[in-house]
Amino acid sequence: MKLSRRRLVMGTLLGTAFGALLILLVGQFVDFQTLSSDLKPLVSTEPAGGSLSLPLRKFEWKTRTPHPWELKYPYPYPFLVTHPNKCKGPRGAPFLLMLVMTRPQDVGIRQAIRQTWGNETLVPGVVILRLFVLGLPQPLFAEKLQALLEEEDREHGDLLQVGFLDTYHNLTLKVLMGLEWMARYCPSVQYVLKVDSDVFLNPSFLVRQVLQPNGPPRPNFTTGYIYTNTGPLRNPAFKWYMPPELYLQDKYPPYCGGPGYVLSGSLALRVLAVAQTLKAIYLEDVFVGLCLQRLGVKPTPSSPEAFLMFRLQYEHCAFHRLALVHHFQSQELLQIWPDFQRVNRTCNVA
Repeated sequence: MKLSRRRLVMGTLLGTAFGALLILLVGQFVDFQTLSSDLKPLVSTEPAGGSLSLPLRKFEWKTRTPHPWELKYPYPYPFLVTHPNKCKGPRGAPFLLMLVMTRPQDVGIRQAIRQTWGNETLVPGVVILRLFVLGLPQPLFAEKLQALLEEEDREHGDLLQVGFLDTYHNLTLKVLMGLEWMARYCPSVQYVLKVDSDVFLNPSFLVRQVLQPNGPPRPNFTTGYIYTNTGPLRNPAFKWYMPPELYLQDKYPPYCGGPGYVLSGSLALRVLAVAQTLKAIYLEDVFVGLCLQRLGVKPTPSSPEAFLMFRLQYEHCAFHRLALVHHFQSQELLQIWPDFQRVNRTCNVA
């Protein structure tokens, strides 16, 4: 089945299920006090092959997920769709591993990223690997969507699906499980990029100007847009509300904005290790900052405004001097990418 057909099917599924899904999610939040006791791991943490082929009854527990203030980590979440040999290709050890956070239903978004900044061959002479990290689909359309995901992964071989419900408040778990995959199957990678799917990324600038493949090793390196002197929002009406019982201090440590940041491979392994000693919180970028604080590591400032957390109107040369711009949708990427790729213009990239 072609991707266009899959997008049509997906649109139908999402359109018919959206109303019922809202009811289900509201019900889950009301009943959050009973959820943690119902969450149980699978008997096996990984299927025999690289794709999910287990009966759906084994995923009955996915209809419940912990309240965002009760994230379970460490926990034996299974890798349901995985590629343990992805870092053992003929090109050698990867320089950069892209962990792209995405939702199960984002078929079209993933395809747009593959055709644009997610292309693994964009930077000549540098080995880049891409994985889309996702959780389990909502139960109302899980069976059909799971079949589409299996087909998508057979075609592209770049999905990493983990056995918990895919929600915004589980983003910390998605990042940590992406790092667990790296630790298990790709520990020699030099850099790891955690990136959201709604960004414009300039891999050439990121690799050449920020990461510098010919430079010396940087075992404690992490960079992105660095937030300093920020504190928790205590008003429950805010999206990033942080209750005092979860985080008591009135200031966050310095941290890199969640839309996209880089960790050296060795630092990512240490972050993963210390994450298992701290209480996980659902603000993933802040939690990584807490891990860095425990490790005594501060983010390294990148070149001025290389990582933009706000929307910027596209301009050819300006975007060639940036690593990342937040708030770009897939259709916009497809529209601007042909112009961005044109080489008949002279841009002064410092």
